[in-house]
Amino acid sequence: MVALTSAGGLIALLEEHDDALKHYALQNLDTLVDQFWAEIADSLAHIEILFEDTKFQYRQLAALVAAKVYYHLGEFDDSVTFALGAGELFDLNAQSQFVETIIAKCIDKYISLRTKQFESNEFVDIRAALEQVVERMFQRCFDHEEYRQAIGIALESRRLDIVEQAIKRGDSAVLLQYVLDCSMNLVQYRGFRNQVLRLLVQLYSELKEPDYLSMGHCLVALEDPLSCADLLNKLAQGSPKHKLLGLQLAFDLEEAATQKFLQQVSANVAESADADKIKKILSGQLTIQLQLEFLHRNNHSDLLILKQSNANLDPRNSLYHSSVTFANAVMNAGTTCDQFLRDNLDWLARASNWSKFSATAALGVIHKGNLDHSMTLLKPYLPQQGVAGSAYSEGGALYALGLMNANHAQPLDYLRESLKGSTEEVLQHGACLGIGVSGMATGNMEIYEDLKNTLFADSAIAGEAAGLAMGLVMLGTGNTQAVDEMLQYAHETQHEKIIRGLALGMALIMYGKEEEADSTIDRLLHDKDALIRYGGIYAPLRRLLHVAVSDVNDDVRRAAVTSIGFVLCNNPGQVPRVVELLSESFNPNVRYGAALALGISSASTNSTEALELLEPLLKDSVDYVRQAALIAKSMIVMQQPSAKEFRTHLAKVLSDKHEAQLTKFGAMLAQGILDAGGRNSIISLRTRNGTNNMLSVVGMAVFLQFWFWYPLTLFLSLSLTPTALVALDEELRPIQLEFVSNAKPSLFAYPPPTTPPTQEKIEKVQITLSTTAKAKARAKKKEEAEAMDVTPSVPVSPTSATAPTSGGDEVMAEASAEGDATAAPADGKKKKKEPEPTSETKANLTRVLPAQEQFISFAECPFQPVKKTHMSGILIMENTQPDLPVAFLEMNASKPKSSEGAAATAEEEEPAPPAPFEYPFDD
Repeated sequence: MVALTSAGGLIALLEEHDDALKHYALQNLDTLVDQFWAEIADSLAHIEILFEDTKFQYRQLAALVAAKVYYHLGEFDDSVTFALGAGELFDLNAQSQFVETIIAKCIDKYISLRTKQFESNEFVDIRAALEQVVERMFQRCFDHEEYRQAIGIALESRRLDIVEQAIKRGDSAVLLQYVLDCSMNLVQYRGFRNQVLRLLVQLYSELKEPDYLSMGHCLVALEDPLSCADLLNKLAQGSPKHKLLGLQLAFDLEEAATQKFLQQVSANVAESADADKIKKILSGQLTIQLQLEFLHRNNHSDLLILKQSNANLDPRNSLYHSSVTFANAVMNAGTTCDQFLRDNLDWLARASNWSKFSATAALGVIHKGNLDHSMTLLKPYLPQQGVAGSAYSEGGALYALGLMNANHAQPLDYLRESLKGSTEEVLQHGACLGIGVSGMATGNMEIYEDLKNTLFADSAIAGEAAGLAMGLVMLGTGNTQAVDEMLQYAHETQHEKIIRGLALGMALIMYGKEEEADSTIDRLLHDKDALIRYGGIYAPLRRLLHVAVSDVNDDVRRAAVTSIGFVLCNNPGQVPRVVELLSESFNPNVRYGAALALGISSASTNSTEALELLEPLLKDSVDYVRQAALIAKSMIVMQQPSAKEFRTHLAKVLSDKHEAQLTKFGAMLAQGILDAGGRNSIISLRTRNGTNNMLSVVGMAVFLQFWFWYPLTLFLSLSLTPTALVALDEELRPIQLEFVSNAKPSLFAYPPPTTPPTQEKIEKVQITLSTTAKAKARAKKKEEAEAMDVTPSVPVSPTSATAPTSGGDEVMAEASAEGDATAAPADGKKKKKEPEPTSETKANLTRVLPAQEQFISFAECPFQPVKKTHMSGILIMENTQPDLPVAFLEMNASKPKSSEGAAATAEEEEPAPPAPFEYPFDD
């Protein structure tokens, strides 16, 4: 067969009058278009005429040829138009780059039109041919059982009907979880996401075994407390298994929902014995009590690290003093261990002014969650009527009270009274921060008005805290009236501190509102005041990169880059690629933001890519960039065995007399983060169910403001999540049980404690003159010659021949034997090192790291968790062998001892006197 060198003959046939000849030409051109498309392109006008001729019965074939030519010309829009005109001749199953490209373009166009139609609520004309191609694509996915691909396209094109079909055709349980993950992490439009979640609730309930836990997860995301309450009521009135699921669901809700949401759920739970347990869980106090017990039992804080680091820092420097205070607070967060403060009362007494404020407030972090004793613990420091005390210490105590009761409104009445009854701005500052932390997301307008009155006094110190607290109390409510009032006052006041507090407060109000917050974001980002634009950066998900490289203000640019970490915390693998170029920026503020973005998004993941980007930043020429890199790396390697080298690096930075103060502050804080919560807590902006952890996100966002105000560093404690596994029975009692971790113990073990430096012994050196040495050598030579002339009278046995001949040699032999005893057994054979076991048995109320969850097994345990995923956190257990006796753990989280200058507790009760008795030897 002769190979064709031109398509000219076939093209000429297109001008014939006989349709059969045209058909023949088009058929052959269709097969040759990839080779001769440039030649055929000159006759495109004629091929288009054939397609437009409605009387030409082969017009679809003409459209297909035209589509392929336009594809090769790079005119994809025209190619799509003619491919749609080809109808059934456009074969979706054909394996070619042309088909794949056109399908992708068709889907993109369809998604664009469907999205516009959905979001604008207006009619958008979508060609029937385009709809037909997409429908055929969905059918192809179904035929090949590519359900996830169909679901992905359906979610983007707002086709709930296809989502439902795909779930019902495939493995429903697996696909439901896939859709849930996609809707929470990938669907950007909140209105459509809510429709997807409603569909999921329906489909979860239709399963053979309804997934009530996932239904509750969806209802929280839908902000539907009434439906949550109905679901809990249904479970509480059901079978024993359903009652256990109800308790587990209550714990999951408590972890993910706001105070206001939980209060509404609790108010609508029907009265019953099981409902009382549910209400107890929803109050959050049981969770906090269990976490407090876990942190107290498993505290592995290494106080020697603090002692050595503190010794390397000048105690007269207030920045260094505060850095040690913060590190100690984070390191012992929730453990109730204030031993370092007790052992260093002289050092603590050096704190003055705001350092004293921070030192007192740090007690709230150490005793975080000790709700029942918060007032007693802080009594020596709280304002007392008729007693003149330090305003800084009293203000710090009010702040500590809020931190101790974070996200729990227990002390709000006391804090409000303290705010109203004081005119001292330091006290007002502490009271406002305390109110904001404990009243977070309550949406209480009365508290908001109290804070607003403090704001209007126009005190820079009190007003800054009031503006921030207003945002915390109204967190996530989207209250436009509050935003309007705060924005108006930000324009009226002359105090930079107040504007900064209000800007962040406004961002917090719009937390989680997504497209509903767009108008507010536009107002903030287009404001002339850079401080207000700074607050706007913490609200949006888009435009961050544009602001990061275009805004004229360094603070705004730094915040924009940092916020990338928040935006992509659900997909941390993308962050290194996004900030790679930014980490090399000439602007140190941008590099600072890039470092923190890596730390925030990759916290506790030990991400190799993120760590590689941080390495050059650890050696940056600018001190505060090195500070950010140290803090970020400590976040990433929390509870990781690879942190050993980093600990050495931190110690080196702190001991270097020539290192900058800001860098040392970062190193000190990094040491606290590495060992957070007694080495039992991690930083994670996501809950175990995959949703954003509101408390953690807000805590991290406010913590980052330490750049301007160091006391806000303590907000980092809100981002700490205990890595506990707590197993409870149906009566909410911790069970004595054992489970297996099918991994080498060293992979998830605590790091060894720091050993104190050993003092080197100075050995005495005896100097021998050269003449003396020569004399001794001659004498020794003479003795050896005389010994060779002596014949032994008793034959020497082989064993005795090796016996030592002098007292000194005997001592050396004994010492050698003692040294060898550790390396070899008595029989002289070398002992082999035993291999590390491949699993370990663990008890209840113990540490289980996120990476360790996949290795946890309850196979040999009589108790089985009702929750089949995420083997950590608080788990309700089902007793599969009720005939066996059950033992329970005692809750022994003890109260800290009272100590002036450290922490105070209730006085210990004296023992009762002995019973009366008669002494037998009395007269």
